[in-house]
Formats: sequence, C-alpha cells, structure tokens
Amino acid sequence: MPQASSLFTRLEYRLAEQLFHTRWLPRSPRTQRLTMHLFQRCADAGHTAALSVYGHMLFHRGASPQDKAKGARYVLQAAHSGDRHAQHQAGAIYEHGCAQYPRRDDHAVTWYARAGEAGHALAAARLADAYRHGQLGLAVDCQRAAYWQQLADQHAGLDMPQAATCH
Repeated sequence: MPQASSLFTRLEYRLAEQLFHTRWLPRSPRTQRLTMHLFQRCADAGHTAALSVYGHMLFHRGASPQDKAKGARYVLQAAHSGDRHAQHQAGAIYEHGCAQYPRRDDHAVTWYARAGEAGHALAAARLADAYRHGQLGLAVDCQRAAYWQQLADQHAGLDMPQAATCH
C-alpha cells in the first residue's frame, strides 16, 4: 500500500481535517462536499485515518444502504490496519448489525477488545459493561469486568476508578 504514505495523500488528508474542524470557515454545502471528496480520495488511496473517518461518516450519515455498506467496509479496512477508533466502530457495527454485516457478538467482542487494548476507553468500558451484565454473549464475570473497567479508566485518564457493581 505505497499510495497510503504518499506525501500528496497525507496533505489532502490534513486539508480535509482542517476543513472539517475549522470553525471560522462557513459550513456551506460546497465546503462540505469538498471535505467529503478529500476524505474519500484519501480513503480510496488507503490512508488508514481517512478510511476510519470517512467510513464512520458514511456509515452514520449515508443516505442509502449502499453508502452505509461502503462506510462499514471502509471502517473494517481501517480496523484491520490497526486504527483503534475504527476497531471500536467495527465492534459497534457487529454489535448492532447492518444490511451487509449482520449482528455477530463474537466479532463485536473481538473488535472491542482490540480497541480497548489499543487505548480506546469507550471500547474497554463497553466490554466492562458486557461482562458486568452478561451481554454480547458473554457470561457475567466480575474479574474481567473489573479488568476492562480499570483499563477504561486508565485510558480515559481518570484518577479515581469508577465504582461498578457486578450482577
């Protein structure tokens, strides 16, 4: 994937990020189309962060089922490349399911675990909750719930661990 590291792709991605996050630039439809076009070009070039961001936007904001499916494919490609935000999103895709990717609790747990281990606090917290309440096909396990909650707190930078009861 040599294209993903090209200077031009990295510059396009940086511009797309700036357009997406800049408050002083008017949020015109033209600016939004340009931003989405830049994210798409970078994602198509294999830029991992662009795959994650653009895939997330398509999955959640896509007008058609085809957009949502394409977004899910981009997210899963970024997740396989190691992007922790995409790994968390992949867990959510498999937890809730969609047209192209039906609900699979085992896949959801795998992706949440990868994201949690990589430092994604929400993914670790989701696993803590799943172990605490016996969700996602997991048995109630207070020790694992405590492990994932501690990891979530650590990644979130909390000084005081949150008290969580196990049912």
